Amino acid sequence: MSGGIAGILPLILMFVIFYFLLIRPQQKRQKATAAMQAAIGKGDAIVTIGGLHGTVDSINEENNTITLKTADGSRLVFDRNAIRESKANA
Repeated sequence: MSGGIAGILPLILMFVIFYFLLIRPQQKRQKATAAMQAAIGKGDAIVTIGGLHGTVDSINEENNTITLKTADGSRLVFDRNAIRESKANA
């Protein structure tokens, strides 16, 4: 009986290690990203996942999109989930 438990113990230990080294930090990053995306407001400087830098011109909560104004004055519409970084307008 103790041989069966001793054989399963390394598998349980590996799962615990993977949880604390891989799964849990990823969940924290996802929560932080979701909170940042929800807190975006007009005038915030942002960077999209594709690397485009711009300023939030307007936010459409109905379809979850953001209109960005770029340095050359053009306006582009992005999904809110496409935002990687935000620097709040102070």
